[in-house]
Amino acid sequence: MEDKLKYYLEIADNAFILSHKLSECSSNGPFLEEDLAGTNVALDLIGLAESMYNEAAKIEGKGNTGDDLAYRRAEPDYFNCLLTEQQNSDFAYIMTRQFFMDTFNYYFFVELSNSSDEFLKAIAAKSLKEVTYHLKRSSEWMLRFGGGTEISSQKAQTAIDDLWKYTGELFASSEADKNLRDSGVSINLANVQAKWMQKVDEIFYLANLKKPESDYQMMGGKTGVHSEHMGFILTDIQYLTNKYPEATW
Repeated sequence: MEDKLKYYLEIADNAFILSHKLSECSSNGPFLEEDLAGTNVALDLIGLAESMYNEAAKIEGKGNTGDDLAYRRAEPDYFNCLLTEQQNSDFAYIMTRQFFMDTFNYYFFVELSNSSDEFLKAIAAKSLKEVTYHLKRSSEWMLRFGGGTEISSQKAQTAIDDLWKYTGELFASSEADKNLRDSGVSINLANVQAKWMQKVDEIFYLANLKKPESDYQMMGGKTGVHSEHMGFILTDIQYLTNKYPEATW
């Protein structure tokens, strides 16, 4: 697979799968304003994914559409990080996963706004306006969890402890990423990781939450090897295209 196409799909798949997980929470927020906020974040992410898929289809040059790339690939052909496909166990899990991803997305798009690829540069500038709000929201929730009741703090800490092992993959460079580095298309994820860790440490300190000591990390999503949750996600996402393969909308 062409490196540039693979890199575009990595970005698109992260947004697409995370958007789907958030859409599962629609109408289940703790209160109306938060329910609408979560839905709006999902819409921002699906908008990002759509733009990336449409451009990726042009790069591929096989007559496929953005919808084809979104809905008509096999599980090993999705390259999202494992963190994005983890379960919506409870609200603390949802927001901890979101905080980790929002922090990554913010610093990722800050770096990507300097890409030599004009499309990526433009999409990064647009996305930064959205992810700035996303990060503010999820950071505030981490502070509320940690500074709230004993139960809220405990639930947040449990979510952190369980999800931490998926965060390292965010900063693991794929082969496509590495191959595009010299031309300035992709970015140095080490820079993103340093800023991500600094922000996480800051919020955890203010919220009196603890960073796990374990260095164990799970990888695989960027190479198409996914968790047991991915099959269920694709069953939902691809239901209509599988049942009505000739349908258009």
